[in-house]
Amino acid sequence: MTANSEPDLSIISLDGAAATGKSSTARAVAEALDYLHVDTGSHYRIICYHLNQKAIEPIESNKLLAALDEFKVNTTLKKNSVLFEINETQVDSDDLRSYTVNTQVSQFASLKPVRDFLLCYQRSLINFAQNNHFKGMIVEGRDIGSVVFPNATLKVFLEADASTRIARREKEGHTDVINERDTIDATRKLSPLTCPNDALNIDTSQLSLDEVVSLILKEISYKDESK
Repeated sequence: MTANSEPDLSIISLDGAAATGKSSTARAVAEALDYLHVDTGSHYRIICYHLNQKAIEPIESNKLLAALDEFKVNTTLKKNSVLFEINETQVDSDDLRSYTVNTQVSQFASLKPVRDFLLCYQRSLINFAQNNHFKGMIVEGRDIGSVVFPNATLKVFLEADASTRIARREKEGHTDVINERDTIDATRKLSPLTCPNDALNIDTSQLSLDEVVSLILKEISYKDESK
């Protein structure tokens, strides 16, 4: 699928900064609509984890390119969520949320070779969704509505104040450099974190998960009725 082509199935893009509630919201919407759930943030974390295992730093471009060239990608399903694997290795969720990954993932995500590698993979998931008989998919990340699927059926952008997001991470038992990651994600030259002009913007700071999900389901229902 090219950037300017129309999706062959219903696609909801769900963008936002760290700890705005993307994953819990995306999983709930996917379950309600029987859509495929794709967490692109985990893709970058998995790439970061494997590069860390090879002791490769973001500035080591030649080693980075060689490593990406060696990576063998595999896709499996866990219920209705995509599991992205490199070299048939499943990475523990705690390892993906480690302090090392939290501090480096935005640095690796700002690099063109990494973004190109995952952009191609993420767009290929349309075929994966169709082959597994899903009528649509909800894709969460930071540039889904602006870059990966600019013609998504519905674009949603979640936001929340920094103190709320830091508190959410602490409640989850994770240490995350929220402000630093925000700066890197929003100011990088390639695919910066931005709210698409045609997105449904939701501030989740004072909303429950059910309230956020309800707003999205109402909007997708309205779009379906308007067809």
